[in-house]
Amino acid sequence: YGAKIRAPHALVMTFLFKSGSLREKLKSIAQATYAHSRNLAYFVFTYKGLLAAQSRLQGKKLPFHSFLAACIGGWLVFGDNNPINSQIIMYLLSRILFGLSRLAVDKGYIPQPKQDPFPLVAALVWGTVLWLFEYHRETLQPSLQSSMTYLYEDSEVWHDLSDFLIYNKRTDSK
Repeated sequence: YGAKIRAPHALVMTFLFKSGSLREKLKSIAQATYAHSRNLAYFVFTYKGLLAAQSRLQGKKLPFHSFLAACIGGWLVFGDNNPINSQIIMYLLSRILFGLSRLAVDKGYIPQPKQDPFPLVAALVWGTVLWLFEYHRETLQPSLQSSMTYLYEDSEVWHDLSDFLIYNKRTDSK
């Protein structure tokens, strides 16, 4: 699963934003795909093993078992702050925030919104990220910085249609 998810992403991001030879780019794609796949496999093995151990020790599966097993697995497998783990954690965090919001409504902790809150969330997310990009860029993840630089700065200069199809920073004097 990790390879299925990471390989296409690494392929696109590498060819859009990384410099170097074809060999170096392919090596980078393979390394990112391997790291993502390995970490997911280690995590699933750790999580499922800890779930089984807790269930066996206590004679039944309890709700906190999944939380505890995932916390331990997350610490052991994803505790290293590197680009792959960082991206996975950010992906999960965004899904968690949406899930907790829905849970809060389902449990009655907050009332069901009268209107879809998504447009407001979208506005606040984009407003915040562009403010950070413009005034506190160093706080953003490097790959997000690269994407935003490409979209909002590099796009101010273009040469021909190839800028929109390949990459708009020329290294040659074309």
